[in-house]
Amino acid sequence: MHPGRLFFASCLALVTTSMVFSIRGDILDSLSADFHLNKQQTGLILSPAFWGFTLSILVGGSLVDFFGMRRLLSLSSWGYVAAVLAILLAPRPSAPVEPFYTDPGFLILYAGMLALGLSQGLVEGVINPLAATLYPDDKTHKLNVLHAWWPGGLIIGGLTAFLITKWMGLDGAGVRPATLTLGWQVKLGVILIPAIGYLLLIRRQQFPATERVAAGVSNSEMFREARRPLFLLLWLCMWMTAATELGPDQWVSSLITKLTGMQGVLILVYTAGLMFVLRFFGGAMAHRFSPCGLLMLSSILAAAGLFTLGSVRTPAEAFLAATLFGVGKTYFWPTMLGVTSELFPRGGALLLAIMGGTGNLATAFVLPVMGGWYDSAGPAAALRYVGVLPIVLTAVFGVLSFYFRSAGGYRAVKLAEIRGAAADGE
Repeated sequence: MHPGRLFFASCLALVTTSMVFSIRGDILDSLSADFHLNKQQTGLILSPAFWGFTLSILVGGSLVDFFGMRRLLSLSSWGYVAAVLAILLAPRPSAPVEPFYTDPGFLILYAGMLALGLSQGLVEGVINPLAATLYPDDKTHKLNVLHAWWPGGLIIGGLTAFLITKWMGLDGAGVRPATLTLGWQVKLGVILIPAIGYLLLIRRQQFPATERVAAGVSNSEMFREARRPLFLLLWLCMWMTAATELGPDQWVSSLITKLTGMQGVLILVYTAGLMFVLRFFGGAMAHRFSPCGLLMLSSILAAAGLFTLGSVRTPAEAFLAATLFGVGKTYFWPTMLGVTSELFPRGGALLLAIMGGTGNLATAFVLPVMGGWYDSAGPAAALRYVGVLPIVLTAVFGVLSFYFRSAGGYRAVKLAEIRGAAADGE
C-alpha cells in the first residue's frame, strides 16, 4: 500500500469533482442554446446533478465497508467518463421540442447530469474515510489539505474554461454556431483528463480497510454512534456551516457587480484562492485554537464578512469584506468532518457520509430561500439574513470549546484505546 499515492489520487478525484462545477456553469448557456432549452428546462437538467450528489454521498459512504473503497472510487471515474461522453454525444434537436421531455437529447442530457452527480457523491463518500484511515493521528489537518483541492479544482476549471474561450475566440462577435458548439464540447471534455488520471493512479493499488473495520467495530456500534447527543448537535451545526459557506457564493457575484460595478466573479476566484492556500495550514490552526476554537473563530469572521458584504460601495471594500468571509468559511467543511472522525471513530464512513450529505442538502435548501429574500428585500439583506447563522454557530462552538477545556482539553478518540479499555474491563 502507498498512502501518499492514494492521498494524491483522492486530491485529484476532488479536483475532478469541483472542475465539473465550474466548467458546467461556464458552458451552460451554450449547451442550452444547442438543445433549445429555456431557463426552466435548463434548471430541470441541472437538478439531478445536485440530488444525485447528495444521494450518492449517503449511499456510497454507507457502502464503503461492504464494496471497498477502490471499487467505489473506480466506479466514480467510469461514471465521469460515461457522463461526459453521454452529454457530448447526445443528439441535438434542430428546433424546440414539445413536450421537451420526449426529446431523446433531453433525456440523455438528464441521464448524463445525473451520472455526474452520482460520481461526484461517490468521490466525496470515499475520499473522506480514506484520508481518515490513512492518517489516523492527523485527521483534521489531512482533511483540510484534501479539501483544499475543492477550491483548487474550481480555480483550475474556471481558468481552463476562460483560456479555451480566449483561445477559440468564443467571446468575440459573429462567432459561428458550430464553433460555439465545439467550444463547450472541448471544455467539457477536459474533465476526462483528471477523471482518467485518478483511475490510473489507483489501478492495482491496495486500499486499507476503514479505521472502523480494522478495529473490529460492529455495524450496530457504528449505527449507535449516529444517535449520540454530541453527534446530533454537530449534525445540526453542519446544516448551518454548509449554508453559510456555500449559499452566499451563488449571489455574491451579482451583488458585487450591482453595488461596485466591478466583475463580481473576481471575488469568487479570490475567495477560492484564499481557501486553497489556507486549508493547507488547517492542521496548524486547529492545533493552535483546537478544532472547536477554530470553528468559533471561523463563525465570527464569516458573520462579519456577510454583514460587511451587504454594505460595500467600492472594489476595495468588496475585497476587504470578501477576505473576512473567505477566511471565515475556509475551515467549516473539512474541520466539521475532522471533528466527526476524531470524536466518533466508531461511526466510520457512515457518519462522514451523513455529514457530507447534510452539507449538500443544506445548500439545496438555502438557495431558494435566499432567492426569495433576494427578490423581496434585495441581495444585501439576503446576505445579512444568512449572517445570523454564523452568529448562532459562534455561540454553539464557544460553548463546546469551553466544555472541552473544562474537561481537560479537546482530545481525539482513538479506537485502539477504546478497545484496550474494553478488554481491561473484561
